[in-house]
Amino acid sequence: MNLYLRLLYTWIRACFKSRIQIGDVIELALTVLPNDLDFNGHMNNGRYMTIVDLGLIEYMTRCGFLRQALKRGWRPVLGGAMIAFRRGLKPWRSYQLRFSVVSWAGNWSYMRFEFVHRGEVMAVGYAKGGILSRDGLIPCAKTFAAIEEHRLSPTPSMALQAWIDADALMRA
Repeated sequence: MNLYLRLLYTWIRACFKSRIQIGDVIELALTVLPNDLDFNGHMNNGRYMTIVDLGLIEYMTRCGFLRQALKRGWRPVLGGAMIAFRRGLKPWRSYQLRFSVVSWAGNWSYMRFEFVHRGEVMAVGYAKGGILSRDGLIPCAKTFAAIEEHRLSPTPSMALQAWIDADALMRA
């Protein structure tokens, strides 16, 4: 239940924050709660991606896309993720989630996220997400047009491009 409360709280807060543009970086201030922990006493590996979902909800709300998606019956889906853990986040530790959309191509948008505690990156990664309708995945050009975003995608970083290439090989 706590995860739903966090999600609702994040969405309501995002509704009152300033609008952002695709490519902007947002930061969410969070705390490691007891239900985030694994047997080793630090944040569970799977919980990181649940927290990334909070970043996605705030991002989609603040750029105006969530409202447009709901009107059209569209929903976000995750197509894959890569994360590198550097140090564990301990109970009650405050941290920031930095989140941004960094590139897009075809039907997929690529997001970068960082978990930061006192200026130190604790975990970093990328996720690939798409927007699904009853007819399947929707091209980014169409989803971005819903919020009047018509820019070309920035070139993926070397790290992101390497992951995109590895992801394609895994799916082949």
